[in-house]
Amino acid sequence: MRKVLGLVVVAGALMVSACNTVEGVGKDVKSAGSTVAKTADDAK
Repeated sequence: MRKVLGLVVVAGALMVSACNTVEGVGKDVKSAGSTVAKTADDAK
């Protein structure tokens, strides 16, 4: 029973950290897109 509980805790921690990572990547991509759009507007 302790092994199962330990695995559940580890799996939960990995899921939470993965969500934070995906959210961070999304913010980075959004920032890069905004920079490209601004540069394109400045070049007009």
